[in-house]
Amino acid sequence: MTDRAVMKNASWIVACKLLQSLLALVVGMQTARYLGPSGYGILNYAASVTAFFLPLMQLGFRGTLVRELVEAPDRAGTTLGTALGLNLLSALACVAGIWAFVSMTEPGEPETVLVCTLYAGSLTVQTLEVFGYWFQARLLSQYPALLSLGAYALAAGYKLWLLASGAPVVWFALAQTLESGVLGVGLLVVYRRKGGGKLRFSRQRGSQMLRLSKYYILSGLMTAVFARTDSVMLKLLLGPAETGWYSAAFTCATASSFLFGAIIDSVRPGALEHRQRDSDLFRQDMTRLISVTLWLALGQSLVLTLLAEPVMILLYGPAYGPGAPVLGTLTWFSAFSYLGAVRDIWILAEGKQGILWILNLTGAVANVALNVLMIPLWGPVGAAAASVLTQVFTNVLLGFVMPGLRPYVRLLVRGADPRHMWDWTKSLMKERKHHE
Repeated sequence: MTDRAVMKNASWIVACKLLQSLLALVVGMQTARYLGPSGYGILNYAASVTAFFLPLMQLGFRGTLVRELVEAPDRAGTTLGTALGLNLLSALACVAGIWAFVSMTEPGEPETVLVCTLYAGSLTVQTLEVFGYWFQARLLSQYPALLSLGAYALAAGYKLWLLASGAPVVWFALAQTLESGVLGVGLLVVYRRKGGGKLRFSRQRGSQMLRLSKYYILSGLMTAVFARTDSVMLKLLLGPAETGWYSAAFTCATASSFLFGAIIDSVRPGALEHRQRDSDLFRQDMTRLISVTLWLALGQSLVLTLLAEPVMILLYGPAYGPGAPVLGTLTWFSAFSYLGAVRDIWILAEGKQGILWILNLTGAVANVALNVLMIPLWGPVGAAAASVLTQVFTNVLLGFVMPGLRPYVRLLVRGADPRHMWDWTKSLMKERKHHE
């Protein structure tokens, strides 16, 4: 699997996600201005609560399905059919759990309970997104990328209609269900037209898959805890307006996540393949990926720190000006969170999934403790600082402490040399010239 094939696959994701992100920025900006910090805070509180339950719905398959499909393509229909069935059962349980949780924590806010429950409904249709891993395993990302763009465009049109008609925040909660439903159905249709295997559910296959993915369930849950605890605690401790400022800053800080996700997702299949036949090539893949991810993220963070206030006011209006210090702090979160995604590829390739629960449990405990300490002192800025410190602690410092991660830490140290990013760039340019 050549660098050219990887980057061709990534280019589809990047191009479509770039258009989607620009559309999301425009529609999100207008939605935030229309709803105001309080209404926008409630909507994003619903998104955060749903994100807590998302790993339970996914059952850890996000971390293992690509590998399963790469190693056993002849069983793709059974693998996907089993994953779909198990995810659907889990999704129904999660929706009920979200309603119960919000009803207990927000007893005097029926609007918040309704928004959260409607938003949680998106989990049921998100189960269809398992078909995206089939395309990813075959480096056919142009199909899910185009479908994702189309689904988001439809959901964006729905939001614009709500803005024009002056609809309340409750109706905005249905946009995620619409987007996920259109994307999921589209993936299923294209999967069948591209010759995907007949879907089957197998209890035996399900047991095998869950044994492999069980570490990723807890890992994903703990990741959600230290990625979303800040938003939930801000809403519970301070109120919806502070949550709205924080959410707007978080959207700005992670606006380019599609780029990093595209690079990481496109490298993953090739890296896993290289691990099976050439350890040196696998280590080269990981070193280059670390270097590209780290230096691109650090450059982005520096720019957003310097321009935080004008960016927030320009995009969201004066009402969101108090969120500028949050953006200046929170943007450094992304540089270290992407390193965690790269590390997880190494863990999967080396068969060390048992480490994940330790990493993420430690990170989750640290994040909750830091938020409890910092939010009362510094409000949304404290929540942002807690997120950054948690990412540094979990994705960098713990690697020096845990013996099982020492080989990865050596790759991390090597990847910190920007020359590896330059080497990858030259390799891509050379290969492109060769094919011209």
